[in-house]
Amino acid sequence: LNAIIVDAIQDVKGHEIVIIDLTSIEDASADYFIVCHGNSPSQVNAIADKVVKKTTELAGESPVHVEGKTNGRWVIADYFNTVVHIFHRESREFYRLEELWSDGVVSNIKTDY
Repeated sequence: LNAIIVDAIQDVKGHEIVIIDLTSIEDASADYFIVCHGNSPSQVNAIADKVVKKTTELAGESPVHVEGKTNGRWVIADYFNTVVHIFHRESREFYRLEELWSDGVVSNIKTDY
């Protein structure tokens, strides 16, 4: 599932994709966080739409809940074990989610764009 999510983010040119492995953290709310950002509210929403479409089509998995599409500043797609955080760049810089979960194992995904 995580590979499909990353591929979907890359399809819409999401930036600074990070996977945070939280499996070693006892009270973590999920096993993985996938974090990225877009440069505009429309790109944030396009990334979220692509993630939902690809995970449904290729893995038969739809998110339990999607939150934040109305303003396009921070969209969360919750797949229970994996939670996808799609930020607008300014919101990502403000919330610094990666720093909050720095106990997890962080993997930066290289992009070619």
